[in-house]
Amino acid sequence: MDSDGVLDPAEVFDELGTDYEAAFHEAPLVWQGLHELLARLRPGDEVLDLGSGTGHPVSERLSGAGFEVTGLDVSATMIELARQRVPGARFELTDIRDRDFPPESLHAVVAFFSFLTLSRAEIRTMLERVRDWLVPGGVFALLTVPGDIERRVVRFLGYPIRATSFAAEEWPRLLERAGLEVLRDSSEPFVPTGRSSAETEQHQLLLARKP
Repeated sequence: MDSDGVLDPAEVFDELGTDYEAAFHEAPLVWQGLHELLARLRPGDEVLDLGSGTGHPVSERLSGAGFEVTGLDVSATMIELARQRVPGARFELTDIRDRDFPPESLHAVVAFFSFLTLSRAEIRTMLERVRDWLVPGGVFALLTVPGDIERRVVRFLGYPIRATSFAAEEWPRLLERAGLEVLRDSSEPFVPTGRSSAETEQHQLLLARKP
């Protein structure tokens, strides 16, 4: 918790646990992103899940399809749940900004909502790192909530947290500046499941490849 009483991401997700999974499990663009990845990868491919949460459904589906999945998360609770639920994948308790991988060692990288807790400078850096990690032709799937905000305090499933994003039209340009070719840009509204007081969110899915 910072001096303004805002929780850091580890604190929020430690508290949420499986409530986070329940709220977003039915998000259509989560499943569309998974469908795109499953269609473009081959068994044995190395996949990185940035902000893997409980492992459901992303790491679970990818591991079950025969991919070698590594999941990173800053929440000890999430990592414990993921290791129990998806024994076929590897999960590491770490900040996604602190973990590095060899150049051209990954066939796909997934970042579903995990960039929302970074600063804009950190997002730009992470996009460049993702490009470097991917093999030529490797795929990046990004799911976010677009908006012209940086480090703004928002209520996330009842918890105060600082969030950062870019306007919807800016995201494809960011990926292109990082050296990634945008293949798909989809958006649709979603209300977190089981939350009567939850507000409608606009989700944006971008699929890109390293040339």
